[in-house]
Amino acid sequence: QVQLVESGGGLVQAGGSLRLSCATSGRIYDINGVGWYRQAQGKQRELVASISSGGSTSYADSVKGRFTIARVKNTVYLQMNSLKSEDTAVYFCAADTVPTRYWGQGTQVTVSS
Repeated sequence: QVQLVESGGGLVQAGGSLRLSCATSGRIYDINGVGWYRQAQGKQRELVASISSGGSTSYADSVKGRFTIARVKNTVYLQMNSLKSEDTAVYFCAADTVPTRYWGQGTQVTVSS
């Protein structure tokens, strides 16, 4: 099994930055990839960024050029710059194995003007 522990998040002004962390533990060698998702109030959950076990990354068009996903040892980070009000959401870390996707607890990001 895999355990995910998230940290970061909070309240930030528009144009500011936040760095989210996702610490992985357990059977981490079974992980094929890690992604950051977000769910705004009344909206569907969407994939923001992902990183594969080989290190390749991908981003949603809405955050491309502003967000960066990276892995350092067993922690996956989401660096969020130039934040906008529409980035306000609960952010979730997810780790994919075969056949199970594991989720973190979620952390609130609120961007104010």
